[in-house]
Amino acid sequence: MEVIYRSTRSNSEPVTASQAILKGLSDDGGLFVPDHIPALDKSLSELAGMSYQQVAYEVMKLFLTDFTEEELKNCINNAYDSKFDTEKIAPLVQADDAYYLELFHGSTIAFKDMALSILPHLMITSARKNNIKNEIVILTATSGDTGKAALAGFADVKGTRIIVFYPKNGVSPIQEKQMVTQKGANTFVVGIHGNFDDAQTGVKKIFSDKELAKEMDEKGFQFSSANSINIGRLVPQICYYVYAYAQLLKDGKITEGEKINVVVPTGNFGNILAAFYAKNMGLPIDKLICASNDNKVLYDFFRTGTYDRNREFVLTTSPSMDILISSNLERLIYRIAGNDADKNRELMNALSGNGKYEITEEMKAQLADFYGNFASEAETAAEIRRLYEKCGYVIDTHTAVASAVYGKYVVETGDHKTTVIASTASPFKFTRSVMDAIDIKYDAMGDFELVDELSKIAKVKVPNAIEEIRTAPVLHDTQCDVDKMKDTVKSFLGM
Repeated sequence: MEVIYRSTRSNSEPVTASQAILKGLSDDGGLFVPDHIPALDKSLSELAGMSYQQVAYEVMKLFLTDFTEEELKNCINNAYDSKFDTEKIAPLVQADDAYYLELFHGSTIAFKDMALSILPHLMITSARKNNIKNEIVILTATSGDTGKAALAGFADVKGTRIIVFYPKNGVSPIQEKQMVTQKGANTFVVGIHGNFDDAQTGVKKIFSDKELAKEMDEKGFQFSSANSINIGRLVPQICYYVYAYAQLLKDGKITEGEKINVVVPTGNFGNILAAFYAKNMGLPIDKLICASNDNKVLYDFFRTGTYDRNREFVLTTSPSMDILISSNLERLIYRIAGNDADKNRELMNALSGNGKYEITEEMKAQLADFYGNFASEAETAAEIRRLYEKCGYVIDTHTAVASAVYGKYVVETGDHKTTVIASTASPFKFTRSVMDAIDIKYDAMGDFELVDELSKIAKVKVPNAIEEIRTAPVLHDTQCDVDKMKDTVKSFLGM
């Protein structure tokens, strides 16, 4: 059955999957959502016998219904190949009383690789299907990981250019080095004087600038997005939750149909929304545990039903979650509002106006699938240390937020169901924070000394993504104020 995509903010004409991927964001500023969530059409035991690539096809074919089997398999096989350092693509590792779904085995050692390895292929295929002649300009804001993963995915891809904005002082040293050393004639990286929310708001503003779109079209360009607001990012993320369940079943850790819990460290809400979609496809997930850091806007939302970004912005050791406007939450709000675009638009206008909105009791009742909590900086560091001392397993700061919140959930509920924790980045990406958490004595070491020491204590080889930036030259040193983002884009495009 065909799946078509609608905007969360108006009842405009629906679009196909390939059109939604190309546009990224709807013309009215809304996000594209499927008109229904398709059900898995393979049994869980069938999925248990499949490779990652095969599971990805079985999930994605149900959402991307205007792609042919050949097109989709071609995209999948080009994405999930030797760029990943394990054939399993997303292995599960048992540590203490949970399974850590390692989503960081791609070329930039963060979970964004899982979707951004395939997005360029989906986009180029979509452009062909829709007879697009313009050059596609990928415009994206990053809180650290999306930027590098998108740059790596789109570097030197014919018919595309990519511009990444990141908060100049809001990412880890390794994250910044990964971005500013990026090769590729079509790549452009800009540090903005502001935080991630400023970057994201600026990008959305550029997207909705009708005059600029017209000017771009005349010059042979059109914008698209690689942020998690693009449905081409969200659909591939559903696959790894299905694969994780299938692996647990294959390994005899659960029985077919047995429910599991899933814990996700959450910033922009895309990764946990993918788990919610997987549950609605029929995957036996019970609780979706939403883990926040000290920027606990989502924890407060699940507790009170009020989303309020009017608060101090906290820079933490888990910077990819330092977000006060969780863009993908809009897709969930639209759904619990009964797919009512007018109601959703009213709430989103309130958010951009006075910075907050409140959902109704009826809407709140539909959030029973979710549990929200947060971990402070001290709790995050303590969890890294605890897991290392108990199991010898080293996790990054974002995964530690999730792991600490899972601990709180178990204490609060007594629920010991088999649990999968999304491990969203390699500890090598946040070496200083991780090593300081294990023992403060490491703080005297240099960044790359720490890398070698982490490799030694974790008994894990230093990833290629880190080795290649040790001596790489800085190729991008552009900075700008938030109000100059549009001018910076035009300058790069020679407009």
